[in-house]
Amino acid sequence: MMSRQTPSQTVGPFFHIGLISAGENNLLNENTVGQRILIMGQICDGDRGGVPDAMVETWQADAQGIYNHPADPNHARADPDFGGFARAATDKNGIYEIKTIKPGRLQDTSGQAPHINVRVFARGMLIHAYTRLYFPDEPDNLDDPVLNLEGVVDRKSTLIATLEEAKGLPVYRFDIRLQGDRETVFFDP
Repeated sequence: MMSRQTPSQTVGPFFHIGLISAGENNLLNENTVGQRILIMGQICDGDRGGVPDAMVETWQADAQGIYNHPADPNHARADPDFGGFARAATDKNGIYEIKTIKPGRLQDTSGQAPHINVRVFARGMLIHAYTRLYFPDEPDNLDDPVLNLEGVVDRKSTLIATLEEAKGLPVYRFDIRLQGDRETVFFDP
C-alpha cells in the first residue's frame, strides 16, 4: 500500500486568534521620545483586493536612530520607552494601522535613511515577505544604499509612503501590493 503525502500548509488565517494581542500596534506611551506618527495602509492581492486576514510586523530604530536591541552598539542610549517592534492585523478590507514614532537616521556607517522594516504574513504565503517603508520627506533617501540597489531604483516608489494628515497625527500611508501591477519591492531575509 502506498502512503500519501501530507498536504502542504499555508500561513494563516489564525492571526487574530494566536498572534495578535491588544495594543501591539501602539508603540507609544507618554514618555516615548520623538515625532508621533501613524502608519496606515492596505495589504492588497494581485487583483488589488484587500487581504482581510494578513498580519504586518514592523521593527525600527528610535528617534535617535538606535535599535532597542543588544546587537546595536549604541543600545545603552536607546529610548527605554520605545521597544521598536509592532504587530498589526488587517481588518476585513485589508487595512492595518500602527502608532509609532518617526525613526531617526541609523547611528552607524551604513548611510541608511530613516526607515521601518516590514514583514508581511498572509494566507497562501508559505514564506513571509520582507520590505521596507521609507518616508517621502527625507533628503537622506537620495543616498540610501538600499533605495539605490539595482532592481530597486526603478521601483523604489513602492517603498516610499505618502504623507497625509488625519486623526491628529501625521499619517504615512504605506500600501503593500503582494503581486501584480506596482507590486511592492520585497527583499530576501
